[in-house]
Amino acid sequence: MATRRTTMRSRTGTKLYAVRDKAGQFKDIQTYKRAHSADLRRKSKAESESETLEKKVRKAAGSAVKSVRSSVKGAVATVKRTAKRTAKRVGEEVSSLQKSGKKLVKSAVKKVAGKPAARKAAKRPGAKRTRKTARKSAAKKT
Repeated sequence: MATRRTTMRSRTGTKLYAVRDKAGQFKDIQTYKRAHSADLRRKSKAESESETLEKKVRKAAGSAVKSVRSSVKGAVATVKRTAKRTAKRVGEEVSSLQKSGKKLVKSAVKKVAGKPAARKAAKRPGAKRTRKTARKSAAKKT
């Protein structure tokens, strides 16, 4: 059981704590300043029990969090692997569809456009000369 203190003042006016024994005699006299600081340093039984309980709860929560994290990491890794696989499969299917789609588009364009328009003959610089020389020679003959 905690010992009870009696407060009093010294001749100089400093506050004192007087601890009495069972018989009521003074067992110890301390200044308030020293007794109070000692009280603050010491923890009560209830405080220490609550701290140990808090530590236990934190430890249990920490281990629970660790186990959940590890299981979540495993699940995330599995999902990533599955996503990569499906993306690869879909990519292969898409590329094959793209190839066949390109062929379809080309054939559809050909059907809609019909035959390509007739191209104009490209002008060659040598053709002009032959005509001019032919005209000149025809003019000379007449």
